[in-house]
Amino acid sequence: MNTQVEQPRRGPSLTLLHSIPIFAGVPDAQLEQIAKVAFQRRVPRLTTIVRAGDSTDSLYVLISGGAKVLNSDEEGREVILTLLGPGEFFGEMGLIDGSPRSADVMSTETCELLVITKNDFKRCLAENFDLCLNIMKSLVQRLREADRNIESLALMDVYGRVAKLLLDFSEEERGERIIRRRLTKQDIAKMIGASREMVSRVMKDLENQGYFRVEDGRIVILEKRVPAPNAAAARP
Repeated sequence: MNTQVEQPRRGPSLTLLHSIPIFAGVPDAQLEQIAKVAFQRRVPRLTTIVRAGDSTDSLYVLISGGAKVLNSDEEGREVILTLLGPGEFFGEMGLIDGSPRSADVMSTETCELLVITKNDFKRCLAENFDLCLNIMKSLVQRLREADRNIESLALMDVYGRVAKLLLDFSEEERGERIIRRRLTKQDIAKMIGASREMVSRVMKDLENQGYFRVEDGRIVILEKRVPAPNAAAARP
């Protein structure tokens, strides 16, 4: 597991900041101040960017690449809390409430990160309402997602949880629901609390029933309604 990161590089351009959702609506004058204090950092694949229990010292924004947020026990078993892609950020909770990191974040591919230190982040929040509002919206969205995940774990079988996760990760593109990011069966298993073998059986059955198809290496969702499980696929 890689723990090394490239040395920090110069700050971002205004064009880059305009493309990041967290900075939507922030005036250029304030973005210029953010550009002066933020810096970019590249990390290789499978790098642990932050560790659970560490003190929170920075906000991280993914410019490119992907990462997973996870927790593990003493035996090395992992649960993936979520997957992150370009434009998404992490580390804000500890900066707001002063608590240590609540989970590990590991890069799933080479990542370009935008980093803002704790003091600079707090100063930016104090000086800009739009940035505060964007942070609050993101926190509310994540809370709603957590509520839905708890509901699916409590009320759905593995078949339903796999289908729901695929739909949740899909995005609208020319009238179709497409999963752009790389999503392995092992990742799905660790997110829904099932074995990889079970996930493989369920996905094969979902594909056979026309719930999705694989096209150019991407998953295209064809039905928003989850089909009834095949008895063989649903068997533990």
